[in-house]
Amino acid sequence: MAVKVSDLGPRALSAIVLAPAAVLAIWAGGPWFLGLMLAACALLAVEWARMSASRAWRVMAGAVGFGLVAGVVAAYAQQLSLALVMLVFGAVAAGLFARNRGQEALDAAYGVLYLGWPAVLLIWLRDSESQAGLAWTVSAFAIAWASDIMAYVVGNLVGGPKLWPRFSPNKTWSGFIGGLAAGTVAGSLLATFLELGIGPVWGAVLGLAAALATMAGDLWESALKRRFGVKDAGKLIPGHGGLLDRVDGLMFAVVVVACGRLLVGLFGGGA
Repeated sequence: MAVKVSDLGPRALSAIVLAPAAVLAIWAGGPWFLGLMLAACALLAVEWARMSASRAWRVMAGAVGFGLVAGVVAAYAQQLSLALVMLVFGAVAAGLFARNRGQEALDAAYGVLYLGWPAVLLIWLRDSESQAGLAWTVSAFAIAWASDIMAYVVGNLVGGPKLWPRFSPNKTWSGFIGGLAAGTVAGSLLATFLELGIGPVWGAVLGLAAALATMAGDLWESALKRRFGVKDAGKLIPGHGGLLDRVDGLMFAVVVVACGRLLVGLFGGGA
């Protein structure tokens, strides 16, 4: 597949504008990171609603957004168990509310869980009282971004057989392998230079697992878009579509990185 030069400009400009804001909020932590997450949740709720209930998207957005905010605020209050419970109750409430307003209950309930779990885990990862929290949060973003970027570059430059043509006709096996390699290298380097409590070998394992999750998240969102009959989740970011199109892989990678930090905390005596 030839490189789509026309796409590179908007993609690069979007990254230049959005990445620094995200990096600054991650570095600052506290209410700044909370604000970033709440804004992201609001945008994602709207995109999910427009994608899954285009005729009455405001109802779906309100139902899904309420569940997301409840879970994120509870996680920010350092009540992770409560946050996860709030997501479950929020999903049930969103489903019932959407059903009473003539919308698809399962889509509303799934939207809360699909978008909410990664948001809650990101808040947990970025524990403002722990320096390791910053390192683990940076790692989640860096591995996902490295995997996503390299998959795009290698896939366009090398091309070759399609990975899953039924749901994502543009993705190739070469891009998939390139993304996994980039995530593995990124994980090893991050473990070497950041305070993750693991060495470069285990960092590479974490990077590989998170990169695989990134690819899976991207494919899963492609399948969801195909189900709802849309090309992009939104039009917020030039060259990328919606915010969900930009963070679909990150959402899955966050779950893997959070599990990695939990295991290190349980068995490694740190992080």
